[in-house]
Amino acid sequence: MSKQEDNKAVVGRWFTEFWGKRVNLAVVDEIAAPDMLLKYSLHEPRRGREDIKAFMTDFRAAFPNLNFWGTADLIAEGDYVVGQWEGGGTHTGPAFKDFLIGGLPAATGRKMHFTGTTVLKVVNGQIVEEIGLDDGVTALTQLGLIKAA
Repeated sequence: MSKQEDNKAVVGRWFTEFWGKRVNLAVVDEIAAPDMLLKYSLHEPRRGREDIKAFMTDFRAAFPNLNFWGTADLIAEGDYVVGQWEGGGTHTGPAFKDFLIGGLPAATGRKMHFTGTTVLKVVNGQIVEEIGLDDGVTALTQLGLIKAA
């Protein structure tokens, strides 16, 4: 396989095991670089394996049915892989304070469903950064943290 195909395989596994319906936090230790950067517009940037695991643990506690999935073939060039996705979940868990714009009290029952595009950098089989642009306005509106005009 080419470098690009290898990198797409790493990212495909990440999307399935980290962001998919059933999280496997062991994947973080296996394919995330020790100082990996995870950055999306809704949350503070997270760095390092333990911080990224804590982020997902808290996110999934607040949104137990959290699930994201790819909506197009992955595109790879050099060390970079780009993916399009959609997903979301229902806030039925504890209070969640990770959104940059504010927090949610426990178990609001609000649902979010939104889309985005992510660029991941893979070096020697490990993800060193994941930077995504998501439709945060949609998600935050659905969660009641911002009001529609």
